[in-house]
Amino acid sequence: RPMSSPAARIDEPVWRAGLRGARANLVPGLALQVFAVALVLAYYRWPAAEAALRETTAWRGRFGVLFPIGITTLFGGVIPFLYLRAQRVTRAAHPWRDLWFFAGYWAYRGFEIDLFYRLLAATVGTGHDVGTLAVKVCLDQFVYCSLVAVPMMVLAFGWRAEGYSWTRLRTRMRGRFLRHEMLPLYIANCAIWIPAVTAIYALPLPLQLPLCNVVLCFYTLLVAHFSAHQARAHAERGA
Repeated sequence: RPMSSPAARIDEPVWRAGLRGARANLVPGLALQVFAVALVLAYYRWPAAEAALRETTAWRGRFGVLFPIGITTLFGGVIPFLYLRAQRVTRAAHPWRDLWFFAGYWAYRGFEIDLFYRLLAATVGTGHDVGTLAVKVCLDQFVYCSLVAVPMMVLAFGWRAEGYSWTRLRTRMRGRFLRHEMLPLYIANCAIWIPAVTAIYALPLPLQLPLCNVVLCFYTLLVAHFSAHQARAHAERGA
């Protein structure tokens, strides 16, 4: 689940770096949460929306595991990358070779997230009561994200930032990697995504990953837009 990385300043408390990252993504995060809740309400209250969303369940049955891999590659990787390439201020930082990184990373994450959602359904249940939702959200944000999702994202995008060099990545990790990168990103991630995953788990299992991908793409594009706007404003001030 990509977001602006709130890398901590020297000796800055972890919680303050995390809150700084959450504030930096406040507008995209609120938009994401409103969007996710609106989709859930539309599913339960608008028959046309329910029919349209349920059509996606047939795609999962038709394509199997290729469906979560394909849609996550598209919505999490390809569309945001093309948007960043289209923006003048972010184009240089996203050469075409990075498309394979974005596509490969999100292809794997699509498989992983789909597997995690199915594991939760099998172990916690498929109910939509408050207790079931609370358990799923806690396992998602405080176990899966803290132990798997956020560490993997920091390492993967850190590897990319170091020019795909494992040697430079290991050097980077020898610093205050956990304190300055992992924990601030995790804190900011929880602040933004806890309401969003609550909405995701409120839907039936076949619709959870599609909603996750729609929200993921929407959020990534918003963050990219705000980042590009900030970079453009900074460049204009420096001109």
